[in-house]
Amino acid sequence: QVCAQLCRRPCYCPWVPPRCPRGSPLVLDGCGCCKICARRLGEPCDFLHVCDQSQGLVCDYSSASAGTGATCNFEDDEEGCEVNGRVYRDGEVFQPSCKIQCQCLDGGFNCIPLCQEDVRLPTPDCPYPRRVEIPGKCCPEWICEAQDHLLRDASAVSPLPRFPCREWGTEWSACSATCGVGFASRVSNQNRYCRLETQRRLCMVRPCPALPAAFPAVS
Repeated sequence: QVCAQLCRRPCYCPWVPPRCPRGSPLVLDGCGCCKICARRLGEPCDFLHVCDQSQGLVCDYSSASAGTGATCNFEDDEEGCEVNGRVYRDGEVFQPSCKIQCQCLDGGFNCIPLCQEDVRLPTPDCPYPRRVEIPGKCCPEWICEAQDHLLRDASAVSPLPRFPCREWGTEWSACSATCGVGFASRVSNQNRYCRLETQRRLCMVRPCPALPAAFPAVS
């Protein structure tokens, strides 16, 4: 009876199908007549405006008695999450990009990075490490630049970086010697290239006590 009241034959549909938002496919309406944009999770629905069944959604009329109208929900009432216009089921693991992996949990989602966020400090065999994007690879990688290459660049441009350098550094470590001269170290970017490097300085906690004088043996 509802179908007979709402569905007219023959079908009268627009020549140009509607442009749907991202994550909402074109489907036939409830009459099986015209193409419409499928309703997504939480959106209002009715007999004509159907939900996206490819995402496991159905028109839930349980809240219609409260005057709020029917909305699209999962058929088994399990919670899901929507990311970039796509609906994921509770517990489903997905990757919005190659750099992160997420999991839908209780209506929200948690993500972890897939690319390492490590810091590479200068070493004798790699004094000028630099992280760059590699064509064809998702995660950036560390490379070692030659010192003469940096010197050529430094002579061609101003010795100061072209971008504001936000100072960052660790606290100085404890002195390596408990008495006498030792050294302390820290990691800092307070240099002309604004690069992380290990810095050292001399330190002395206190003078070492004098050794007792040696007395000649008495025969």
